[in-house]
Amino acid sequence: MQVWVGLGNPGAQYAMHRHNVGFMAVDTIADVHGFSAPRKQFQGWVQEGRIGTAKILLLKPATFMNESGRSVGDALRFYKLGVDALTVFHDELDLAPMKLKVRTGGGLAGHNGLRSIDQHLGPDFRRVRIGIGHPGHKDRVTGHVLGNYAKAEIDPLTDLLGAIAAEAPWLAAGDDVRFMNDVAQRLA
Repeated sequence: MQVWVGLGNPGAQYAMHRHNVGFMAVDTIADVHGFSAPRKQFQGWVQEGRIGTAKILLLKPATFMNESGRSVGDALRFYKLGVDALTVFHDELDLAPMKLKVRTGGGLAGHNGLRSIDQHLGPDFRRVRIGIGHPGHKDRVTGHVLGNYAKAEIDPLTDLLGAIAAEAPWLAAGDDVRFMNDVAQRLA
């Protein structure tokens, strides 16, 4: 079993924030791959399904971003899984908008959700970094991250989320490079 976590903040007022793109990614994966209806568990919402031969638990922590590690830790402990079974989808300031990179481990880049997971489980989990771009000056970062996607970004965002869901079988199979390449090809 794998646990795929989308990071975001719960509540309708945050739904279209750039910081919630992790939630958007797992919601799209659930829709495209016919996952179960969401249910409350592990201080969040979970959905179960299969992608290829892999059993996947999708998790959206309801703890707010800075406490995401509590929810993720609960899920991994319940299923007796290590961080090698964990994939986290999150927004990334240091990537151009609508770009995607996958890596295991690495720095936290000031991301409170990643910091919380690192504090609970350590740094060696797989991350699907979804670019939101940097606003250019550090004084504008909070407003940018916690701001809604602009109307002009909605179609490219929809295309990116669709590509992530369509190519998710490669991610489930552990072929991160093929996943990244095929997502990029779909968006070219």
